[in-house]
Amino acid sequence: MSVRAYNLVGVSSLALYRRYRPESFAEVIGQEHVTDPLQQALRNNRVNHAYLFSGPRGCGKTTSARILARCLNCEKGPTPTPCGECQSCQDLARNGPGSIDVIEIDAASHGGVDDARDLREKAFFGPAGSRYKIYIIDEAHMVTSAGFNALLKVVEEPPEHLKFIFATTEPEKVIGTIRSRTHHYPFRLVPPGTLRDYLGEVCGKEDIPVEEGVLPLVVRAGAGSVRDSMSVMDQLLAGAGEDGVTYAMATSLLGYTDGSLLDSVVEAFATGDGAAAFEVVDRVIEGGNDPRRFVADLLERLRDLVILAAVPDAAEKGLIDAPADVIERMQAQAGTFGAAELSRAADLVNEGLTEMRGANSPRLQLELICARVLLPAAYGDERSVMARLDRIERGVNFSAGGAGTGAGAPAMAYVPGPEVHGGAPGEGSVEPGGGPAAARAAVRGPAPAPAPAPAPVSAPPVAPPAAPAQQPPAPAPAPSGAPPAPAAPGAWPTAVSAGGGRRPGGWPTAAPAGGAQSPAQAPAPAPAPAPTPAPQAAPATSGGGGGLDPRTL
Repeated sequence: MSVRAYNLVGVSSLALYRRYRPESFAEVIGQEHVTDPLQQALRNNRVNHAYLFSGPRGCGKTTSARILARCLNCEKGPTPTPCGECQSCQDLARNGPGSIDVIEIDAASHGGVDDARDLREKAFFGPAGSRYKIYIIDEAHMVTSAGFNALLKVVEEPPEHLKFIFATTEPEKVIGTIRSRTHHYPFRLVPPGTLRDYLGEVCGKEDIPVEEGVLPLVVRAGAGSVRDSMSVMDQLLAGAGEDGVTYAMATSLLGYTDGSLLDSVVEAFATGDGAAAFEVVDRVIEGGNDPRRFVADLLERLRDLVILAAVPDAAEKGLIDAPADVIERMQAQAGTFGAAELSRAADLVNEGLTEMRGANSPRLQLELICARVLLPAAYGDERSVMARLDRIERGVNFSAGGAGTGAGAPAMAYVPGPEVHGGAPGEGSVEPGGGPAAARAAVRGPAPAPAPAPAPVSAPPVAPPAAPAQQPPAPAPAPSGAPPAPAAPGAWPTAVSAGGGRRPGGWPTAAPAGGAQSPAQAPAPAPAPAPTPAPQAAPATSGGGGGLDPRTL
């Protein structure tokens, strides 16, 4: 095998993130808040003896530490831009052999007190051929408390030739006495747009075609970590065929839900089509997809729809990272929802995703999520009511919760019965035309009176039944000399006795308004008295003669 062929095999066997590891601060992406101050410090020759780089994994902490060491030991430095030609720069290059004066230690396996003591003893020796002796301590949070205490003195007062660079994902675990003696630079996750452009450049250098929708999936899988995104991209490039990396290949390999399934379930939610929604659930399960992944992807889609509904030009502003055709479909979908309905669907899916963690039946949870979104009328909370109003405004047919009460005919007013005043309950209803009081009661309804009514006056006792038919009729009794006490205002009229001139089954005659007793009439010829009906007429308003006869109404 020739040397050229061996080099090609060696390069191709390297991971993608190692092949494209940055060699200068200018090549580091997404960390300008760190690289710019470091370069300015190198220009001003104000280099500290200890640095602490913290941040999520794969965002460039160890790479920046190596670049800083290269800048410090460059023959033309300290300089923010290494020359790349001197021996130190070549040793610390991307695929270089390394430098004896730049020692990188993995604290995860060398964080004990004995390792710290050994480092302290060797640190006082000068560099072999470089300007500085630099210790890069990776995973610094794994150093024990005893190890940190052993390093404390040398970090506090190091020799002139000694530099420390600590890199960690958990800076709070570095003891305060060490952290206070360093310059702390926090690294951040790389923005999706920046990471997508960087991955596009890498794919162009690899000369492998990649479909447009693949890069957003890779960026989403990497979650802002450059190393994780490069690893995913390396996996896709390794399995690419003659047509390159396709969208279908990326979705199946990364486990994401196909966009057609998301479009179908969103359209089913918008139109209230339960059959279509549950058909999508069946396709998800039959296709072997993870229901939790499907719900997470659905929540991501609803998030994009909410943003598009609020910001129509969200794609131009970089708020949504998706291909152009997908954005067009999402804009059409966002227009089919109301604002409250879309927000309610996103909230329910988010709550359902939380409930699915540790659930024994993910399919059942997924079906319940769909049912809750499709049936806003089953809930009486504010979100459901607003969603139903959105459907009404959009003209979508949905089943009502119940029939409304008609308002065509007025409600019948309440008229107190005789039992209120101590009489027997009535057997019939109030006839129309029962006087002004009854008319006012029918119009006003059960409205309370402005002043409390006086105490009701009990009706006088009913006279004993009439004599048998064979006895001669008694003469009419003469009017009593002493008139009875006048009825209280608002009280029911006093019924006459059973033999006082009333026909069997007839209405009782109301007492005169002035309180005078009605003239007596001949008793009825019936052998037995009829049961006394309840008085239903309103109080008489006329003076003098007898009360109002209901038979004339």
